[in-house]
Amino acid sequence: MLIETEKISLTDQRIEDIGDDHLYTGLETPMRQGAFELSNTEKKEKIAHLFAEIMDVMGLDLNDDSLQGTPKRVAKMYIDEIFSGLDPKNKPKIALFDNKYKYNQMLVEKNITFYSNCEHHFVPIIGKAHVAYISSGKVIGLSKLNRIVQYYAKRPQVQERLTHQIAEDLKAILGTDDVAVIIDAKHLCVSSRGIKDDTSATVTSYYGGAFNETSKISELQNYINV
Repeated sequence: MLIETEKISLTDQRIEDIGDDHLYTGLETPMRQGAFELSNTEKKEKIAHLFAEIMDVMGLDLNDDSLQGTPKRVAKMYIDEIFSGLDPKNKPKIALFDNKYKYNQMLVEKNITFYSNCEHHFVPIIGKAHVAYISSGKVIGLSKLNRIVQYYAKRPQVQERLTHQIAEDLKAILGTDDVAVIIDAKHLCVSSRGIKDDTSATVTSYYGGAFNETSKISELQNYINV
């Protein structure tokens, strides 16, 4: 029988392995029940208090002029900026327009820069998203494609989930399966810790409907590489 400390050690090792193995458990961002019971103001107050405790545990002097505002700055950044995509109220409002030009080829919005954060270590994921669709009769404003990418990126993420969330939302909005999403990103959990590989990047893709055809995939990749 394992003694308690050995059990804890094995659990810690499994947690570390899961993080390094880039595991994710499903399409939806894992949220607990009651995630929105606190207001954003209450969340920021609580995060600031807890982050001050973290800083204190690390031995930092919170009376220092440079550090005393850090807990509140971090709390504001978490709620209002880098994790604002957790709040459904921040989902961009999308208006569709009739495809009056009768444009029936793929539309590609490429090189959409985004900043996200790895849910395993809370360090940045920096990358570019390429989004494409073929109209089924409706079109979406170009800037809205960027906003959808940013909304899902602004939460603790795994790149595979981010790719699918963008694609599934676009399919629902546009009323078509003819959607493709390609993400090329650098993970600081790989480059700044662990293996410390600063040259590798991760590419994920989603091809729906007509984009499952080899010819369409080649056409999309040609557009991206122009």
